[in-house]
Amino acid sequence: MVRRVLGLVYKEVAGLHQAAYVLAIFAVGSQLLALIRDRILASEFGAGATLDIYYAAFRVPDLLFVLFASSLSVYVLLPFVTRHQATADANRARALLGQIMTLFLASYTVLAAVVALAAPWLMQMLFPHIVDQSLLVTVMRILLLQPVFLGLSSLCGVVTQYHNRFVLHAISPLVYNIGIIFGIVALYPLLGLSGVAFGVVLGALGHVAVQWPLIRGSTLSFRPQRYFNWSELYDVLTTSVPRAITLSLNQVTLLVLVSLASAMAVGSVAVFQFAFNLQSVPLAIIGVSYSVAAFPTLAKLYAGNELEQFQQHIVTALRHIIFWLVPIIALCIVLRAQLVRVILGAGAFNWEDTRLTAAVFALLIISLVAHGINLLLLRALYAGGDTKTPFLVSLGTTLATVALALWIHSVYLAHSAFQTLVADALRVSDVAGTEVVVLAVAYTAGIWLQLACFALVAHYRYAIAWREPLRVTAHALLAGFVGALVAYLALNFFVAGLNVDTFLGIFLQGLLAGLLGCAGVVGTYALLGSAELSETTASLSRRIFKTDIVATQKHVL
Repeated sequence: MVRRVLGLVYKEVAGLHQAAYVLAIFAVGSQLLALIRDRILASEFGAGATLDIYYAAFRVPDLLFVLFASSLSVYVLLPFVTRHQATADANRARALLGQIMTLFLASYTVLAAVVALAAPWLMQMLFPHIVDQSLLVTVMRILLLQPVFLGLSSLCGVVTQYHNRFVLHAISPLVYNIGIIFGIVALYPLLGLSGVAFGVVLGALGHVAVQWPLIRGSTLSFRPQRYFNWSELYDVLTTSVPRAITLSLNQVTLLVLVSLASAMAVGSVAVFQFAFNLQSVPLAIIGVSYSVAAFPTLAKLYAGNELEQFQQHIVTALRHIIFWLVPIIALCIVLRAQLVRVILGAGAFNWEDTRLTAAVFALLIISLVAHGINLLLLRALYAGGDTKTPFLVSLGTTLATVALALWIHSVYLAHSAFQTLVADALRVSDVAGTEVVVLAVAYTAGIWLQLACFALVAHYRYAIAWREPLRVTAHALLAGFVGALVAYLALNFFVAGLNVDTFLGIFLQGLLAGLLGCAGVVGTYALLGSAELSETTASLSRRIFKTDIVATQKHVL
């Protein structure tokens, strides 16, 4: 039994759809754990001051993680490793990984120590409206340990993805969320909110630990180095630093938005973060899965100058991202209240919290398909060795998002008629703290602006033909409309026969409406003769794991 489980975990998965579905299946498991995590947090604390502290404390460590760990990322290092392996120079590839690891640990330790010492001043500057600054500083300092382990896990991911061990790569987030849940359930009663933070660190440690057996058994097994090849490191850093800054800009955007939320009504940070986490679920399952699965092949095709196959690979992934995500947006907008109430509605998380979170979620989910496409096009540019363009696009859209958030917020506060219009449109006119919705509007607008820029760049840089993605978009919009209409009618039909004041009643209402809505989507796709539906059906009809098992060079226990 153990050997069969290990065989599954260490199985090599080939092919875009197979790899994407493997990642998606495990992403579903990871996101289910994440939803359980959020439900426990919502039940225990509600959308209040405690969770405002918890989520605000993440912002600086997450920013540092992106800044430093991007140098360890598969998207930066895999092209270098691929080139060395292509010349049968595994020693050079292994030494490079070891040097990057050593440089990361040394530099991050120094900066994290400085941030920990400056934490009281830094938190007061970023989140002055949070009352319990002492607890905020303590939790943030604990969370500074998380980037160390997640950074090492990113480095391990270079090896696991090079060997196409997507199952192993996908298990790590499961372990991460289990650690956080353990912190909430077991450590919070003993240590308070600090215990939850220690659970996060424990989950990050598990994130890297599950990958280590493969690393030890691989020809790319790496270890700390005493000597450095500075010329090669310079090449890596000139690639990774712009990427690190590019990715950190998204964290800067979230940092500013959370800082603005902390100045709003108590609980606004928690409401925004809960809604953001919910919209991240389909993004992780579909958008991230396809972009992660596509990248190794894109890197190899570009390195081999197989540009026609490179273009086709991008278009194939684009078609399927749009095929999945557009109908999901439509269904989520219709079912937003049921989704939020079923997932988060327990304990201290009351009906007003539910309605406000659902409103923010509906605005954020509109960015879903744009975000998914951005992830793919960003990786396509990285596969082609272009880090300057993503940086410039991200910088521009970050500045635009922050400026838009500040402007809309000022307009919202200055005009009561605008407040009434927004609140009525989102059906939260009798709920306090509705100003948080302006943050969702700004974020979504920024993501769509970013898509427009990336699409233009991809068209002119790689001659990407948009005819097929646009065809799929038209089909997806129609399928999404039909699915949403069916779900809406079903909600109004089932509400008369179910007691929606109970968890079971609202769960059944959402489930039945959602299933009928999905049937409407699938039926519409079938009537349109969707090629993506046929491809998806064909891929799912095969055994996803029916691929060759490639043993590692050393026995893995």
